This record gives sequence, C-alpha cells and structure tokens, in this order.
Amino acid sequence: MEAETEKERSLEKKIKSGLCSHLGATPEAAALFTDDLILEILSRLPARSLHRFKCVSVAWRDLIADPANRKMLPQTLAGFLYTSYCSGHRHHFASISGSAAPFDPSLPYLQPSKYKDMAQVDACNGLLLYRVSNKNKVAPWSWAEDDCRFVVCNPAIARWVELPPKPPVPKIRYSLTAALAFDPVISLHFHVLHFEEDYLANYMTGVSIYSSRAGAWSRGDSGMVEKVPPFFISKCVFVGGIMYVIGELQHINTSNEYVLVGVDMEGKEWKTIHVPYCSRFCTIGLSQGCLHYAVANNEILVPEMTLWCLKDCDSKEFVLKHTASMDKLLSMTRMKYKVVDIHPDSDTIFLVSFGGATLAAYDMRHQKVGCIINLESSTQRFLPYVPLFSEPLADADGQ
Repeated sequence: MEAETEKERSLEKKIKSGLCSHLGATPEAAALFTDDLILEILSRLPARSLHRFKCVSVAWRDLIADPANRKMLPQTLAGFLYTSYCSGHRHHFASISGSAAPFDPSLPYLQPSKYKDMAQVDACNGLLLYRVSNKNKVAPWSWAEDDCRFVVCNPAIARWVELPPKPPVPKIRYSLTAALAFDPVISLHFHVLHFEEDYLANYMTGVSIYSSRAGAWSRGDSGMVEKVPPFFISKCVFVGGIMYVIGELQHINTSNEYVLVGVDMEGKEWKTIHVPYCSRFCTIGLSQGCLHYAVANNEILVPEMTLWCLKDCDSKEFVLKHTASMDKLLSMTRMKYKVVDIHPDSDTIFLVSFGGATLAAYDMRHQKVGCIINLESSTQRFLPYVPLFSEPLADADGQ
C-alpha cells in the first residue's frame, strides 16, 4: 500500500512540475498547454491529488470545478445514503462536506410515480442498487421474493434501468445480501449479484448474477467446503473483478470466526480470506485501490480502532496500517461507535454511534476527529456515494 502511495506521489510530482512550468513559460510555449490538454493530464490523477491541484492557480481551480468538465475528471466521496425507519421509512443523504445533497435521495422520479416502495441495497462507483416493489413495505427484510425487482440508478444524471426478474430455480432461497459490481475504468457494463442460502442453516450455497452486457441472469454454485452465512444485510465490496462479502465461518463446538467470501463475476471462482481481528463492529471497503478492513473495538478496557489492508488481490494476508484510541471521539460525543465505511481516497474511517444519532469521520493516519454529522435515528445501512457524470447505463430510462 505504501508503494502505491509513493507511486501516486511520484506521478503527482511529475505532472505538477510539468504543468506548473507552463505558468512562467513564454506565450508561445504556454499556448501549447490548452485547457483540453491540461484536463487530459489531470484526468489521470487520483481524486485526492486532483483536489490539491486546485491550489495551483485560480484558472486551474475554475477549470477543475467547471461542471462541463466533470465527466472527464475523477470524483471523490460526496457523502452517504441511508434510511431511517421511524414512522415509516425515509431516504436521506449525509454530506461529509456540509453542502446540500447532490440529488433528492427519495428519487421522486421512481417513487412513488413508478414504484410504491424502494430499499437501498448497494452503491458502487456512482451507481446505486435498489430493491423495488409495488406493494407498501416496512423494511427491506420484510420483502417477499416474488415481489422483488432490482433497479440500478445513476442519480447524478437521473437515469435508471430495471433488471428483468430472475428465472425460478427449484429449492433455492435468496438471502438479503445483494451487491452491485461496476468499474467505469474497466467497462461501462455492470453486474448485480444476489446470494443464495441454505433453507435451514442460512449459509451461502451459490449466487445469481445479472450481466448488463448479456442482459440476462446466470447462476453458480459456491462449491465451498466451509459453511459461511453472510452477515445480516452484509457489506459487499467489489475489488479487482471479485465481489467480497463478510460472513461468519461456522465451527462445531468452537467459537465462530469472521471471514471474507470472494466470488468472480461468473460465479465460478470462490475463495475465503480470514480477517485479522473478529468483531461485530467491523466493515470492509475499497480505499486507494485496495481492499481494507476496519474495526472499532468497544469491548476492551481501552477502546480502539484498527485499519488493515490486503496487500494485493491475490493475497490472503491483511497488513495492519493504523491503530488509534477511541478516547478522543468518545470524550467529544459521550457515545459508543461502530465503524461503517472507509474513505475511498484516504485512511479515514466513518463510524456511526449506537442508536444511529451521529456519523463521525476519523483520520487514522493523522489521528484526528473529522466531521460529526447529526442523523435521523434508526439507521440500518450506509451507502457511500461518489458522483458519476457519464452515462454508462445502456437502454436506461430517465427524466
């Protein structure tokens, strides 16, 4: 991970040196650096480096901030979508910058005009996954399988596509765990995965996969010897062509342990990775190009947070990056927290208080408490949102 960071810094230094040199160049030389050329160069930077380039000059700041250029440039985390379940349920957006929500989180062009109810399921690189129904529901776990459809939406441009229903498969029960796989750098097509489980023991037995390229569902059996039930409404992360989900490995007469289950986009290759520290207050996330694992441990004398990184996509060894005490955060809010996500561009983790009253950011690298956001209560799931201003949804509907 440090090697990757050094590579980013080296690239940023070279680009900055080359671009900054044109500021003092002759008019003839400076004319070669057109806005289009600068944008092409800046588009190759990671989002966190791009935002530092806003400080170079007013012209560059305006160039980067111009809405007309958003399709070309990488975007960073804007905030989190979540749902409250007091007096019915409502969709909300928590901005980490304090700015207004970039779109109406209730998606009024879908609900109630097209669907009576929608549940937030997953988010991946700017696309959102919803379960939709034409019956009024109370919570996502109350939905009947025969009344469930999936919708993939790009809220930045108000475009969406409804997936066809899954073909019936005898003796198959679907879990509450579904996931969205999308990487616009690799392809503008996406996959939706819906995990299957055993009727009695609830462990994963296979997965149904929708491919937007094929426009159809397929399925694959897990073939795993281990019996791993997914966490309740489990967090899923797409990294390097593999979808990872947190599960609990079941043992006979011994305490259970947590593992990551990985499956490819054909449902043929499955693997398990043991996490370095078992805790109910853990999460996984894609950060700086690698899979990360974070834990907030409230069950020890001195509560602490830890952040781990998987060395590479083929590795099964997590490396400890940071450890931090929770004392400062606890003293500021007098609340206990569980970790819910990891910033895609830095070593910042996000924690929600027990009861869902506040969302807090903590910079693990610099050991600093960041923003603390007041939330609606009874939250169940947080979906990270990074705006996507291109149009990857083929055959999509829209406003």
